[in-house]
Amino acid sequence: MPTPPEWSLTAPENLTFEEPVASLEVRLVNGAVNIVGTDAGPARLELSAHSGAPLLVTHKDGALTVGYEDLAWKNILSRIAHGIRHRSVTVTLAVPTGTRVKVGVVGAHAVVSGISGATDVRGVTGNATLVGLSGPVRAETVSGDVEAQSLSGTLRHNSVSGELTLVDCRSEAVKSDTVTGGIVIDLAEPTAPVPGPAPSLELNTVSGDVALRLPGSTDAVVEAGTATGAVSNAFAELRQSGEWAGRRLTGRLGRATGLVRATSVSGAVAVLRRPPAADAFTDGHDGHDGPDQPDAPDAPADTPAQGKVL
Repeated sequence: MPTPPEWSLTAPENLTFEEPVASLEVRLVNGAVNIVGTDAGPARLELSAHSGAPLLVTHKDGALTVGYEDLAWKNILSRIAHGIRHRSVTVTLAVPTGTRVKVGVVGAHAVVSGISGATDVRGVTGNATLVGLSGPVRAETVSGDVEAQSLSGTLRHNSVSGELTLVDCRSEAVKSDTVTGGIVIDLAEPTAPVPGPAPSLELNTVSGDVALRLPGSTDAVVEAGTATGAVSNAFAELRQSGEWAGRRLTGRLGRATGLVRATSVSGAVAVLRRPPAADAFTDGHDGHDGPDQPDAPDAPADTPAQGKVL
């Protein structure tokens, strides 16, 4: 008997999708979603906790969708209350590494790891944790924080009050814009013997603080400044100027083939030096250098699909 393309889930359930999955879209309210990239076996879903309205799952023409009928992707950032707040699920999905992933959460925590396809994450108050993503990433939140480790693709980030923290960042390009949210980026050491592309970091915030930790081997033009905040610098090659009408930090590091630009209106800006071979922000010396990084979630058990056909 062929696997049904649609399910309505109201209790813990395991599903296995024998047909290929090329794209995944998840739209949740509260709870948690873990998405794991894997090339071992077919795509799988494990719903381990559920309350509220039925969770709808569809799988058709390579597109896997998990969410609610009345929660559309296009207005996910505007859904805060009224009729949806009492829904909560905990769901884990294992999909092929090359899957294109879109995750929209109102208050849920989203974890995405091991994906090489394009990843799009949107959240209202929900936080996002991104681990080991090598494809392009777009993250947009209202007040939710984004924490990421070992990203190697491009990142485009927008938030009102949510913070961005990148640990061991290997991204080709990072562009972040926030209003009050802070930005913390730890740039990884270049990979030997063939270094990656020169960094391209463009960071802008109104009142948030910006902290950058760069390897001593960084090749970039540096342009950093704040109108009323403090400026700190750990590189002798960079020159600080300005006093009352704005403070600026400019200069060239190495061959200056990349660009590091960071601006804040009232927040502080710090450019720090990364110790050689240090485990940035996770070296465990004092526990205050950055957030703890969660382990990548395990893939759900590979069990036959079950559920009610709509």
